Amino acid sequence: MNNFTHINEKNQPKMVNVSDKKITKRTAIAKATMFLGSEIISHFKNEDLITKKGPVFQTAIIAGIQAVKKTSDIIPMCHPLLINGVDIDINIINNEHIEVFCEVTIEGKTGVEMEALTGASATCLTIYDMCKAISQKMIIKDVKLVEKTGGKSDIKI
Repeated sequence: MNNFTHINEKNQPKMVNVSDKKITKRTAIAKATMFLGSEIISHFKNEDLITKKGPVFQTAIIAGIQAVKKTSDIIPMCHPLLINGVDIDINIINNEHIEVFCEVTIEGKTGVEMEALTGASATCLTIYDMCKAISQKMIIKDVKLVEKTGGKSDIKI
């Protein structure tokens, strides 16, 4: 017998059956740190940068929200979910780095950790795409789950 929930008795992939789980309020918060460098950050005014592609942070937040909603399309064993809310916050933390927080909330039978991680990642990827004309030295790093509530266990890292 294996300990993996996504592997059946025959060692084949499976999607977990959540039909017997109770509906509970579930949240997850993911955080990504991104090195932009002083060259890019020096272009920001009023906590955002307008490029030829548009406002960077606003566009990245919209991309992150879209990614949360599409997580089950790109992560094979994720269930399609009715998302109650997504809140993405981007903070410039010094003259070279930003932090992205993605909080996802549902009332459902399965957690939203993957949705939060996907949202934070897509937000950073969009920032990279929109700023690469200025510099391609950006680094997306430390994408991690920092909090999860609901379900079997709560986690706060």
